[in-house]
Amino acid sequence: MQQTRQYILETLRERGDATVDEIVQALRERINHNITAVTVRHHLDILRSEDLVTAPSVRRRRTPGRPQYVFGLTEKAQDCFPNNYQHLSAALLNQIKATLPPAQVNVILESVAQEMAANASILDVPLEARLDQVVAYLSGQGYEAHWETCQDGYLLHTRNCPYRQVAGEHQELCNMDFHLISALTGIVPRRVGRLADHDESCAYLIPLPDRVASPS
Repeated sequence: MQQTRQYILETLRERGDATVDEIVQALRERINHNITAVTVRHHLDILRSEDLVTAPSVRRRRTPGRPQYVFGLTEKAQDCFPNNYQHLSAALLNQIKATLPPAQVNVILESVAQEMAANASILDVPLEARLDQVVAYLSGQGYEAHWETCQDGYLLHTRNCPYRQVAGEHQELCNMDFHLISALTGIVPRRVGRLADHDESCAYLIPLPDRVASPS
């Protein structure tokens, strides 16, 4: 693939979505070249024709102003970011599920989540600082995470599923992620969005600490 278009895909993967101006700025920072909006639109048209980039949609604004039109990646675009372990992961999960009853499969995956959380070495600090650590860890694992405040506490988003091509046939991985988020944050979350359900992200509501009990 032409390098500039590959950079555009990588920018959209990192951001989740972006306007033309945001893509221009990201490319200028990355390739140190005074690329123009006209050029970016040309590349976006090509990527859309290849079904790698979505048609522009209106970004929801929290403040008054002109609507912003953003582009995102299609499902097909995920093939541009191959995972060398997907076939091995799928085969292992197939064998585990063929050998063990569902309850034991879930116990194993929950233990995997606990091990991942332990290896993350998240410090016991105030929740917002902890969420910063969680986001840094998850993003380093390919989840492309971020958090934001909301009326009921905090929303933790993961815009990419590292197991996307495996999770479709193995929904148990979604439960593993749930246990991972719980272990990382120290609070049992409530799932309010799933990429598997065509939401913009996997989203977890993290209630304020004084409203919930920490997981054991």
